[in-house]
Amino acid sequence: MTRLAHLWDQSRCIGCTACIAACNVANYSSDTKENKTWGWLRSNIRRIEILRGPRPMLLLVQCQHCDNAPCVAVCPTGASYKDVDGLVKMRPELCIGCKYCMVACPYEARWLDEDTGLPRKCMGEECLSRVSQGLQPVCVEVCPAGARAFGDIDNPTSEISRRLAKSRYIRLLENKGTEPKYFVVVGP
Repeated sequence: MTRLAHLWDQSRCIGCTACIAACNVANYSSDTKENKTWGWLRSNIRRIEILRGPRPMLLLVQCQHCDNAPCVAVCPTGASYKDVDGLVKMRPELCIGCKYCMVACPYEARWLDEDTGLPRKCMGEECLSRVSQGLQPVCVEVCPAGARAFGDIDNPTSEISRRLAKSRYIRLLENKGTEPKYFVVVGP
């Protein structure tokens, strides 16, 4: 069985946002229109700054490709689905724009494309194409700090599995029961 997942190493990230810019370039053709849902660039990665607490923190949030994805459960048409590779994907041709998936996602990882009236999420078309060819998503490819990894967490020899085995990590909002596959490394 294959279960593809993302890893973001918060302790290595230098906050350069190259991953966000690369997502915009690859998946949205460098479109400069605003993603009004997030008040942000058209990208599938959202940057959140947490200023309260002992020190400021940066959090990069994107689709968690949950094993128990609420967005899939509420989709009335089957447009949102979990593929055999473990990724949560969309069939735009089946989407009716009801936005149930956007409301159901506890990570607020989907945004509304006002041009099409349809939700968008990680992974975009270019990244899905790259992954189908055995390449890494663009966010992983461009990271100058090696803060990102992507791969099969059911394969113990994959880079992501090896990094998870030797790191302390968290999964966001685990109490929601979604079984997210976006791992945030917080230290060795």
